[in-house]
Amino acid sequence: MTDFSQRLKLVQQQIADAEAQANRAPQSVQLLAVSKTKPIPDIEAFYQLGQRAFGENYVQEGVEKAQTLAHLNITWHFIGPLQSNKTKAVAEHFHWLHTVDRLKIAQRLSEQRPSHLPPLNVLIQINVSQEASKAGVALNDVDTLADQISALPNLQLRGLMCIPAQQDAIALKQDFKAMQQSFHGLQSRYSQVDTLSMGMSGDLSLAVECGSTLVRIGTALFGAREGRANG
Repeated sequence: MTDFSQRLKLVQQQIADAEAQANRAPQSVQLLAVSKTKPIPDIEAFYQLGQRAFGENYVQEGVEKAQTLAHLNITWHFIGPLQSNKTKAVAEHFHWLHTVDRLKIAQRLSEQRPSHLPPLNVLIQINVSQEASKAGVALNDVDTLADQISALPNLQLRGLMCIPAQQDAIALKQDFKAMQQSFHGLQSRYSQVDTLSMGMSGDLSLAVECGSTLVRIGTALFGAREGRANG
């Protein structure tokens, strides 16, 4: 617990320092703890330290955690790639989805969202570095998909998300700035848009400088993990 406490305080201080350096308001950037592949006791430990938002990449694992920890006031974010045959589980058990990149997925999520739950908060995933292997829409296609999502009754469009390529700081800043510009454009069209999910353990400060409102941090909190990186 002490180790987790120190890690959380360090990340919170990094966010506060980045906000100050960028002349941003204190606490204008939310911390999303990326808990994929990590055991439930670790999540409970961070919860006891005050962390409330957790991100999962794998549907079955995330659903099991959400069900087991249903007695806790956790906001669950799904931040991994989502196949159409897994949309129902996400629609039923998560509060946020960061990775909408096509209309079919959005339609299924809206249709499968239980009527007793509020609309599912969704972000459009942008393939900002234009990588052939990455999911996400091109920046030029954001407005079209945003219009389509906004017409669906059980979804609430909240903003944008990206996972940029591993690259030097100059190229990364260009990608982050492109995201910021697109985010501001979306905000001018939709009053409820307030979330730019951008930045992980290695590029937190630069993401905050470029307008991120939510950073996805896994390694710096939970320690190194095996598997694909999204935190």
